[in-house]
Amino acid sequence: MCGRFSLFDMFGLEVRFNINLPESLVPSYNIAPSQEILAIIGGGGEQERYRAQLLRWGLIPFWAGDADASKKMINARAETVEKKASFKESFARRRCLIPADGFYEWKKEEGRKRPYRITLHNGELFAFAGLWDEWSSPRGETIKSCAIITTLANKLVEPVHDRMPVILAREAEAAWLDPRTELPALKELLQPYPPQFMECYEVSAIVNSPRNDRAEVVEPL
Repeated sequence: MCGRFSLFDMFGLEVRFNINLPESLVPSYNIAPSQEILAIIGGGGEQERYRAQLLRWGLIPFWAGDADASKKMINARAETVEKKASFKESFARRRCLIPADGFYEWKKEEGRKRPYRITLHNGELFAFAGLWDEWSSPRGETIKSCAIITTLANKLVEPVHDRMPVILAREAEAAWLDPRTELPALKELLQPYPPQFMECYEVSAIVNSPRNDRAEVVEPL
């Protein structure tokens, strides 16, 4: 699964994805479910290829009876994303990129969980494959929310956890957002990222609490 990640290079983010950032977006070293996170969806024309939005992390399907559904839907499994009722409509019509510079997984060892941070080896920003939806309550409240797609862990992540978020190859990002991309081609994009381009290192247990949102969180133990 993917239950925590980071995004703190704001200048690099604008350049990397060619977007205008929401004014309320702030750097975060310890992003957790239920928070508003940055997502990128397809633009409305040639002059606006991508646009950024803040979405709640934890997808609420448009047909859900209440917003509590989001607590269980921070991730969607690549193997079943096109079949599961909660995600299939978004997979077909509402896909997004979720930028990050690293994510965290916990390794169960000797009765405790040890946190690790996983990044690209060159430190570059990347994008998770994401889905989004828009839900309206009976009282007229509207919530836009999202989920991160996960897949089987690659050889680097596997010793820590058996699953990992789908990191899209840079050249695949446009196809992921393009509404014309057919579903079989989309499924082919949901692969474990090549381990030779990643690195993994242990970090302090202070990451266990989302309240600890500071640079110390990402430092090697």
